[in-house]
Amino acid sequence: MRISFIGAGRVANQLACALNSHHQIIQICSRSLESAQTLAIKVNATATSNITELNPEIDLLIIAVSDYAIASVIADIAPQLSDVLIVHTSGSTDIEILTQVHARSGVFYPLQTFSLGREVAWSLTPLFIEAQQPKDLILLLDLANQLSQRVYLYNSAQRLSLHLAAVFACNFTNYCYDMAKQIVDTQHVEFSLLYPLILETANKALSNDPKQMQTGPAMRGDLNILNMHEHMLNEEQRDDLKQVYTLLSQQILQAHQK
Repeated sequence: MRISFIGAGRVANQLACALNSHHQIIQICSRSLESAQTLAIKVNATATSNITELNPEIDLLIIAVSDYAIASVIADIAPQLSDVLIVHTSGSTDIEILTQVHARSGVFYPLQTFSLGREVAWSLTPLFIEAQQPKDLILLLDLANQLSQRVYLYNSAQRLSLHLAAVFACNFTNYCYDMAKQIVDTQHVEFSLLYPLILETANKALSNDPKQMQTGPAMRGDLNILNMHEHMLNEEQRDDLKQVYTLLSQQILQAHQK
């Protein structure tokens, strides 16, 4: 397939490099010409910052931009790419934002956290596919199956629920790691001492109901420890951490009193 991208961020970088093994990447278009050129070099494509310069002789255009920008992008490019299948990669954006203005529309959403410089295990990454037309659904399924062993046909409402859940499971969890590191850093304690605990917690969640695996002072209703921790955060003048600690502890207490 001949594939082009709008966007040159983390998702575009990872996906373009992965697809480049099986397909021809034609163009990378980004508001930042430098970013477009950097990715284009990796996948032997051409770069542009001008959306009107997109080559219409392609099979697939992948929009990998911020959610808020998808509507304006599709409005700008739909007229010049009327025969091209256009998809976005968002978990939280309804397919209708594309189908309202473009007949051949779809979604190609990878449920993964992407960072520049880190390899993605594509074969294990769930990919969620949706398309307006049956022929395009078949095309996207074939494309997804080349990358992953876990391909699903989910609608926009289902993807949104997954995206929200991912924020809790990934983004919020990572911020909790950040807060944990801030706490031990103040006492010059190695954050790496928490690695075995982090791994065991994640492993338990993979094979059990997370609620049944909950441990800690809030689950036990140990108010003495909870008060001690909050007092420590008060002394360190970390009201930001205390607010999170108190809220999560209250939620755990309520969940395990039922």
